[in-house]
Amino acid sequence: MATPPQALKRQLFGTDGIRGVAGEYPLDRATVYAIGRACGARLVRRVPNAKVVLGLDTRESSGWIAEALARGLRDAACGFASAGVLTTPGVAFLTRTHGFAAGVVISASHNPWQDNGIKLFGSNGMKLADEIEHEIEAEIFEHIDQLVSHQHDTSNLMADILPGDPQLRTDYEAWLAASVDTASLAPLRILIDCANGAASAIAPELFTRIGLNAEALHIAPTGRNINESCGALHPSRVAAEITARSGRFDVGITLDGDADRALFSDCQGNVVNGDAVLLLAARDMQSRGVLVNQTVVATTMSNMGLEKALRASGITMLRADVGDKYVLEQMLKTGATLGGEQSGHILFMDGDSTTGDGLLTALRVLEVVARSGKTLHELTADLKVFPQVIRNVKVREKVPMHELPTVFAAIQDAERELDGNGRVVVRYSGTEKLARVMIEAESEALMQKHVNAVASALQAAIGL
Repeated sequence: MATPPQALKRQLFGTDGIRGVAGEYPLDRATVYAIGRACGARLVRRVPNAKVVLGLDTRESSGWIAEALARGLRDAACGFASAGVLTTPGVAFLTRTHGFAAGVVISASHNPWQDNGIKLFGSNGMKLADEIEHEIEAEIFEHIDQLVSHQHDTSNLMADILPGDPQLRTDYEAWLAASVDTASLAPLRILIDCANGAASAIAPELFTRIGLNAEALHIAPTGRNINESCGALHPSRVAAEITARSGRFDVGITLDGDADRALFSDCQGNVVNGDAVLLLAARDMQSRGVLVNQTVVATTMSNMGLEKALRASGITMLRADVGDKYVLEQMLKTGATLGGEQSGHILFMDGDSTTGDGLLTALRVLEVVARSGKTLHELTADLKVFPQVIRNVKVREKVPMHELPTVFAAIQDAERELDGNGRVVVRYSGTEKLARVMIEAESEALMQKHVNAVASALQAAIGL
């Protein structure tokens, strides 16, 4: 029997590409070069004259990482085109529409500026399956071993990477603008937080292009201020601004560093997360007959309140593993046209999108608001969420939960007492050395009791 992809041991790839501290393994120059060389060699074996599209975010390290990776591609006889600073979904779009053999994004998404990452897309604009990443890892390690003493060309490629081909970004903007009924959006007043990230230039350009009355925050990246007290990790910043300037804005939007997800604020200053977006989008798509199989794919982290609200509208909710690539896999298996995560990764498959796209999500939400004639608050008012808490525990290693007796016992105790009227989800982050403990319960007291018990057990067993 074939080994399931989840069981394969992965040393580089997490749930969203390769990620780490810039300058340290696996994001040191030599390893990044080997990654580019291995990926390039793999591509040219399969596609003659293969060419990759490359995009990056605004981190201080993104330029030199992109240069090292591009050098590896070039030395493997694989061509590349640079889109310069561009969002992750922008690179996915260009990959699938412009005939590239693959897409590469240099970004660590919502992580702090010291981190960075490498995300890969196949020629179809979709993130790679686990088994393909595992095969690529093996090739990367082969190249690392072979290149220990390799002195590669040190000629400067940065001029080819930054600022990149402006037409590529323009093409992506045009696709976004054509994806919704932009004329209907004109009356809306928008406040958008670009997280000093990859959307800092494109979001204001896009909203101006379609005639939106929008004010943008955090659009002055320095290389070290990406996600710093702003963006999708801090949606309360925009919510507070809307409250302070009462009556000035209809909708607030917060993007993360690579703009593959979006969270929102309503006109009353309430944060609207991905679960609420799934609810309003599902009902809108259902009313227009494009919600295939009356099904939405969420994740293990989505609140039971969402499941209940969808069921009341005759919509089935399926749960996938955390990670938008796993949501997409489940959507492709079931034919679902809507899926996403509580964190704001939303996938609309009633068009030609292939990955979570914060800007597309923003436009689709604004379109629902305009089409319905209701406020964002009204569209999500009946979502009654179960009390939920997520506690992060820093860990020194990622040991399977069933191999940690005290942790496993704490989880079982919680599940036994909740008895179906709540949920326990304990998982390791795919991008950081963290264990995430999520508890949902009907009462705050019960929720806090069990999150404390499980988190304490984890801390004692493998905590830093």
